[in-house]
Formats: sequence, structure tokens, C-alpha cells
Amino acid sequence: MEAAEARAELRTQNGDAILQLHGDWSIKNEPPDCDELAGRIRQAGASRVTFDSKGLGDWDSSLLIFLLGLERRLEPSTDADSDGDEAAERSEAAAPAPITVDKSGLPDGVRNLVALAEAVPERAGARQAPDKLGLLARLGKTATSLWHGNKEVVEFVGQITIAFFAWTRGRARFRYSDLFQFIQEAGVQALPIVSLISFLVGLILAFVGAVQLEQFGAEIYVANLVGVAMVREMGAMMTGIVMAGRTGAAYAAQLGSMKVNQEIDALTTMGISPLEFLVLPRMLALATMMPLLALYANLVGILGGATVSVLMLGMSAQSYYNQTTYAVTLPMLFGGIFKACVYGVLVALAGCLRGMQSGKSSSAVGEATTNAVVSSIVAIISACGVFAVVFYVLDI
Repeated sequence: MEAAEARAELRTQNGDAILQLHGDWSIKNEPPDCDELAGRIRQAGASRVTFDSKGLGDWDSSLLIFLLGLERRLEPSTDADSDGDEAAERSEAAAPAPITVDKSGLPDGVRNLVALAEAVPERAGARQAPDKLGLLARLGKTATSLWHGNKEVVEFVGQITIAFFAWTRGRARFRYSDLFQFIQEAGVQALPIVSLISFLVGLILAFVGAVQLEQFGAEIYVANLVGVAMVREMGAMMTGIVMAGRTGAAYAAQLGSMKVNQEIDALTTMGISPLEFLVLPRMLALATMMPLLALYANLVGILGGATVSVLMLGMSAQSYYNQTTYAVTLPMLFGGIFKACVYGVLVALAGCLRGMQSGKSSSAVGEATTNAVVSSIVAIISACGVFAVVFYVLDI
């Protein structure tokens, strides 16, 4: 059965405005415009509004929203979102007199729900006021926020460094069963995604290199290109980015959820450092597994390049192997391992930091997870640029 149209007919009697409600007031029907109806009531010069609900059919929350909106427009002095300055400006501008809203003509269920909605007044300042700051004020606010953010990062790194040295002396308080679990999650369980990404990266590098080197008859150097690129940069960097989206985000979500459930507060109350018990084992696990994952990624990426060279270029597997071993040197290999270790520490620090900074709500946990991934990737790319300059100076 089709719902009847929601209508509100206005008539006046003895200085009062009477609203006759007709039809079905549900989310399927669009209610009348509150602003237009409030303007008509004011034009009629009424001092009070009453309701006639004899023609009212089915109704739901849309009727309540309409009534509350109409009342707010007819009684502007009760707006909870107005601050002192706006109230003064309104009084100076001679705002229209409020009109009383009499709800006695509404059904009992509607009156009870409206009373329930109005039982707790809106908290002052709950609605976000528009930003009226000038350019210099916004710049100053942004600079202050960056300063406090950098200060928190430095403090967190200092505290985790202290916890690390406490662990080297055997005084850190965490469970080694947790450490072994984190090692398994960051190591063995990450092999499938690392294998896929590394193989595809090696395959793409070889294919792009082959297309260009074929023009000069130098297809043999595809092995050099893939080997050097994977060992020096791509193996460690791609593994770090994968772990940032996989493990770093998981760390932020786990710690953020613990903060929502007040588990971190409970550890602090019991005298246990959350950094030692929660952050340190995660950092040790990821810093330990990242070099091994990078070595594995190098191997899989070189195999991806060999697949293209053997199947597309007709190169023998032995020639590809000999050319790769000639191009890749031990300094390159150890440099890539060192980069992977640093990337692992950066991902763990970013994930744990954002998790510890998370607010105590589900949306805050989501924001912390997003910030952890973004921070990790930015830190990895920045560190990669620094390493490129340093290794060039050191001729590695």
C-alpha cells in the first residue's frame, strides 16, 4: 500500500496558529520545509502554535525531526549552538520574538519521544564552530601542532631506546612467548605476500630493461639491472612498504584497541611499562625479520628477472646466474640488509607510536591505523633517499 503524502496545513484561530498534520510521516515521504512553514507562522502574527493530529497516519522519527526543527526555528533564544558573541549580536539586531509551541495536540507517543529528546540539553560547544582564524593564526597553529608532534616522536624514540638498553641488560619486562609470536607473524606469515610482490617487481624490472636493452643488443645486462636494483634498493624498500601496510598497521590497530579497552592504563596501574611490555617485543620482532625477508625478496625478485630473461630473451639460466654474481657485490648485499633493518625499526616505531597516540574510540583506531601506514611509507622513502646519498659518497 502506497504511503499517503505528509502534509501540514496552517490555519489561524484567536491569534494561535494551528498545524493540521495529514498523511504518513515516515522516511519514505519528504516532510514539509521547516523554514518555509516557520516563516508563514511568523507572517500570520501568531504567538502560539498548536497541533491537530486527527488526520495523522503512520509516523516515525522523521516526524520528531520535523517537530524539533520547527520548534528550534520558532524559539531562537533556545539555540544551544550560539556563543556569547552571537547572542549579543542577535539581541542588538532585535531578533523576532519566540513563539510558544504547544504539543498537547500530538499523540502520546510523539510527545513522550519529544520530551525524551529534549530531556538532556545539547552541550555548549558540541557543534563545531566555523574556523574564523586568519592566515597567520592558522600558520601559527599548524607550526605549534608540528612542534608538539615532533616532540612526542622524540620522546617516544628516547623511551623505547631506554627500554631497549634495559632489555640488553636483562631488565625489560615482557613475555618471550609474545616475542616469538610476533616473529612468526612478521616472518613466516608474511612470506606469501612478500613472494608475490618481489617476483612481480623483478619481472617488471626485467621486462622494462629488456625492451630498452634489446635496441642495443645488450640483453645480457638485464641480469645486472635486476640484480643490482633488487639487492641495493627494491628488495628492502618493497619489503618495508609491504610490512608497513601489513604489520605496521596491525600494530597500530592492536595498541589502539588496547587503549580503547583501557588495557594500557591497566598495565600502567600495575607498574608495568607499556613500552617494554607491548612496544619492545614488536620492534625486536620486526627489526629481526626484516633483513631475512629482504634477503628472501632479493632472491625471489632475481628469479622473476630470470623468468623473463630465459623465456622471453632466450638467455640460458647459467648465463643469467653468472652475470648476476658478477654484478652483485658483498657491499651491495650488506647495504641492502642494513637498509632493511632500519626500515623494520621505522615501521615498528611508526605503527606503535600511532597506536599509543590513538584516541579512545573506534574511529580514532581507524585514524591511527591510517596514520601508521602513511608515516611508515614516508619514513621509508625518506630514509631511502638519505641512504642513496650516503652510499654514493661512500662508493658502495
